[in-house]
Amino acid sequence: MNLENLQHKLILAARAHPPEDSVPYAFEQRIMARLTEYRADRWLTWSRLLWRAVAPCLGIMALVSVLSLTFESSLGDSEVLANDLDNTVLAAVANPGDAW
Repeated sequence: MNLENLQHKLILAARAHPPEDSVPYAFEQRIMARLTEYRADRWLTWSRLLWRAVAPCLGIMALVSVLSLTFESSLGDSEVLANDLDNTVLAAVANPGDAW
């Protein structure tokens, strides 16, 4: 959408309907002051969003933990997997010439 065209239409619509007497004094100035105040505090916005994300992250963590405990017995012997991991990680140390 063309922003200039939209701005022009909005200005024409606002001019077609002048403000009524029921609008409080300096209402638009108070609204604009609040908008600039809200934009200035980006750290507050980030902190609120991160705290809202805590509950879903904890739920996902609990679900994955339960699933890993449930399927642990079906994966096989954990000692064999631990030995394979150790051998893989330490392979570069045992034979440094084969690493590259």
